[in-house]
Amino acid sequence: MSRRVLSGFSVLRPVVTGVCARGVHSIAPVASASEVPVSKPEGRTTATLIPGDGVGPELCQVVMDVFKSAGVPVDFEERFLTELYAPRSDTLEDVVESIRRNGLCLKGILATPDHSSEGELKTLNMKLRDELDLYANVVHVKSLPGLNVRHKNVDMVVIREQTEGEYSALEHESVAGVVECLKIMTRDKCRRIAKFAFDYATKHGRKKVTAVHKANIMKLGDGLFLRQCEEVAAMYPNVEFTNMIIDNCTMQMVSNPHQFDVLVLPNLYGNIVDNLAAGLVGGAGVVAGESYSCDCVVFEPGARHTFSEAVGKNLANPTAMLLASSNMLDHVNLQYHGDMIRSAVDRVIRAGKVRTKDMGGHATTFHFSQAVIANLKY
Repeated sequence: MSRRVLSGFSVLRPVVTGVCARGVHSIAPVASASEVPVSKPEGRTTATLIPGDGVGPELCQVVMDVFKSAGVPVDFEERFLTELYAPRSDTLEDVVESIRRNGLCLKGILATPDHSSEGELKTLNMKLRDELDLYANVVHVKSLPGLNVRHKNVDMVVIREQTEGEYSALEHESVAGVVECLKIMTRDKCRRIAKFAFDYATKHGRKKVTAVHKANIMKLGDGLFLRQCEEVAAMYPNVEFTNMIIDNCTMQMVSNPHQFDVLVLPNLYGNIVDNLAAGLVGGAGVVAGESYSCDCVVFEPGARHTFSEAVGKNLANPTAMLLASSNMLDHVNLQYHGDMIRSAVDRVIRAGKVRTKDMGGHATTFHFSQAVIANLKY
């Protein structure tokens, strides 16, 4: 933990602002708004950068260009990680060590090839989450004024447990033509993600948490998850608690998304709902996400698509990566710069003159990034 000087107000910069397994927020003292209007500390911060696959390197380059123009005091320690053929790839151990040391990472999406014929079930994404214990994935799904979508004013948070469940990578063919895939649910991890969701709601002024499950069919596995959510909910009388079956949740989300505030889900359901929710507000290119452990945070797009078909074509929408990087700046007390970039992106989208193809326009990645840079207000 390092000390920064903030306009005469001394602030301890924490490594993590999430919630650890014990439910304790690791948050440094914060000055009141009257003391410090915005966070603009001195000194520099180092973050690990994983460009990822597909259009990830192009989007990360946009972030670096915008950071340079905005004078953001962040230095990137670049690490290359991929399961695809590449001239260079760092080892998982080197990448994990870098993230642990910095406590902070900006990450492009990693492609997930099919290794079933080789007997490899765990992907690099899964291994990275397991090594760092990135148990809580948070995706803030919020409407962006200026985009033409069916539902307006959507504002929900999807919190996904991402270290167990169906993604435990425990599968085998017991006899020819019969495959068993184990779904692992543990009391401690179910309780941990439930506690994280309620702590998140409390910290951010959210009023309701909805646990999404299939306990009517998977009575033991999802039943365990639901019971832990119910027990944790009893500790938070000021936060409304509801639960909903996953198939009903997907229908309710596309018909009336405004009923949701914070959703907490096991691994597979969370993955599905993340992508469904992103589609409500404009698609994979406009939603940011982040993954928490007790010791570090990884920021990345909220809907995990590499968009490999657009590589080198200058077509990708950098909005999600720019918003993820803005959230990263907020996390390390660089709110001044985070707000600057977030506001520039908002102005570009509201104006509607520069839009990438997924937004209904014809602008290139480069044109969009230049428009954001032109709208930076110091």
